[in-house]
Amino acid sequence: MDRIEPGRFSEYGRENFMTFSGNGIISIPSNHSVNETIEILKQILETKGVIQFALIDHCGEAEKVGMKMPATKLLIFGSPRAGTPIMLAAPGSALDLPLKILVSEDGQGKVWISYNSPEYLRERHGIPDELLQNIAVVETLAAKAGN
Repeated sequence: MDRIEPGRFSEYGRENFMTFSGNGIISIPSNHSVNETIEILKQILETKGVIQFALIDHCGEAEKVGMKMPATKLLIFGSPRAGTPIMLAAPGSALDLPLKILVSEDGQGKVWISYNSPEYLRERHGIPDELLQNIAVVETLAAKAGN
């Protein structure tokens, strides 16, 4: 997986949505457009019976107020069966749950899939090791959507 440290800024902000040292965000490239990647994610979630809580179209909202940004969408999803035990064990984890995947296009037109590292969330909230698999699915989901 590519990891790039903070660098230059383009007219849209960071040139690449990559893993930045210490913040727990993992970004992997997608072989599809933002919309195609989101649709793949939604299909996988639907097949698995996972709830899709919201889809936030950041670029669409920016356009409504006369601003321009590359395609950027945030999908919020989860399973009460998986998330509730985590929130009971580590109540602060409710700040980061349900899970989220950001699909965004950088200034060069490359599409990235970004999510919070399950390990980072475990450390941040003190999630017990035996519950880590409840959120680790985000890594597999992101990888499948990007291919």
